[in-house]
Amino acid sequence: MPEALQPLSALAVGTPAVVAEINLAPAAKARLMEMGLLNGTPVELIRFAPMGDPVEIKVRGYNLSLRKNEAEQILVRPKS
Repeated sequence: MPEALQPLSALAVGTPAVVAEINLAPAAKARLMEMGLLNGTPVELIRFAPMGDPVEIKVRGYNLSLRKNEAEQILVRPKS
């Protein structure tokens, strides 16, 4: 049975996952897609800033910082 989708911001640090949905405004979604964050892309949560915002993820071999509210709108499927 496949695991349920959860927001990227809800992953535990170091957890790998695969992007399933990006529920952002078209301009923000396009910006992330240009940086390689597409449906089906493997990602890993690296760390949260001390106050919880931004969130740092590893995607396609580089680290990307996202606002927490953006990370909450990106749904992922955690890998086992």
